[in-house]
Amino acid sequence: MVLEQKLENGVEPILKVVDLHTSFSTDKGEVQAVNGLSFNLTPGKTLGIVGESGSGKSVTSYSIMRILEGNGKITGGHVYFNGEDITQYSEKQMAEFRGREISMIFQDPMTSLNPVYTVGNQICEAILLNTKANKEEAKKEAIEMLELVGINDAEKRFKQYPHELSGGMRQRVMIAMALVAKPKILIADEPTTALDVTIQAQILELMMELQKKLNMAIIIVTHDLGVIAQMADEVVVMYGGRICERGTADDIFYRPCHEYTKGLLRSIPNVDNMNEKLIPIEGTPINLLDLPKGCAFCARCTKTMKICMEEVPPELRMPADGHLASCWLNVKEGNYVLDEEVSD
Repeated sequence: MVLEQKLENGVEPILKVVDLHTSFSTDKGEVQAVNGLSFNLTPGKTLGIVGESGSGKSVTSYSIMRILEGNGKITGGHVYFNGEDITQYSEKQMAEFRGREISMIFQDPMTSLNPVYTVGNQICEAILLNTKANKEEAKKEAIEMLELVGINDAEKRFKQYPHELSGGMRQRVMIAMALVAKPKILIADEPTTALDVTIQAQILELMMELQKKLNMAIIIVTHDLGVIAQMADEVVVMYGGRICERGTADDIFYRPCHEYTKGLLRSIPNVDNMNEKLIPIEGTPINLLDLPKGCAFCARCTKTMKICMEEVPPELRMPADGHLASCWLNVKEGNYVLDEEVSD
């Protein structure tokens, strides 16, 4: 199935996720991890997906890559890459697609790298799998990739094992492996969580430099709003497998319209006033085995109304063009515009 692409600011989206649903079968029932997710990704741009643990953000990236665990499956919706529905691809087609068109790096490189093979061997394997290079060419390209991601003395590192490298170097190796086929999209799932602050900044800077060199689109999945503020052009805020809010980074940080987004922002330390008390989001995360009829966040929201518990709020366009939020308060307060008003 091919989708007729719609221009976004004059540019065709390279990735279009439409009404995506993903669930996991368990002994206790069906866990609805992603519920009707939709967003677009434009070439050369960075989309941040943010939310608490269990919000569905990582499952979204695994669904796009079709690397869900055995009990997980896409139960509805579509994922279009350059207008083509990759949810309809066979496993053979997906094996050829992964790495070449979309690559992914994971949270902990130590568990992603094989401890019994040198890093050079593993990068060469990725090159041989995704390109037409021979072994000699693969070795030369692997060393070049190590240099590209900022690893000094690349020929020496090529012969070392993962445990001989620092955490930052291992993550750079993972980025090198992900980029060997020059993919059009890089998905980074919590890429800096296991790293200290200094190394974290270096890895984020590296990703942005490589993005400019390769004109690559990036999806960064994280719970860290600081990472989102530094990297993302657009942001999707998730809770309970649904989108609460989406818009530009400025929309989310300076004009939040959903109570969950506001709660996340209130929980960030203020560097200008370190004595300021943080305000946590009260309550416990939602049970995905038993989703409420209405808004997923209503049990933890301090402004819950009767309709919040009975109906899922519509996704409304905020006064800032392209800024969308799903919250009944925006209906009550008239804090939205209709699409025809935007186009006038």
